[in-house]
Amino acid sequence: VQLQASGGGLVQAGGSLRLSCAASGSTFGINAMGWYRQGPVKQRELVAAISSSGSTDYVDSVKGRFAISRDNAKNTVYLQMNSLKPEDTAVYYCYADQVRGLGYHYDYWGQGTQVTVSS
Repeated sequence: VQLQASGGGLVQAGGSLRLSCAASGSTFGINAMGWYRQGPVKQRELVAAISSSGSTDYVDSVKGRFAISRDNAKNTVYLQMNSLKPEDTAVYYCYADQVRGLGYHYDYWGQGTQVTVSS
């Protein structure tokens, strides 16, 4: 499975960005997809995740501002980011969890896309 992320950039505080991440290759069995981020002085944290059935989860700091969605037919996950704050500045990484064989889980990562929010 290969993940290709796009959509990062520079935006002013209060602005919006939409990240996309498309999975390709042997995509059968992809379960959860989502986004992590790593800021300049922070550890990598899970921002949002979505299951194959559409259940979502968010870190508290982005609830009400970010929305994760996916298009299973396109094997693509999106992250709509609104009301961006300088503390959202980070490299955002998409991931996919795939279940294969006898229920083994495999994690895949995209290359990361930079999001910079200016104050």
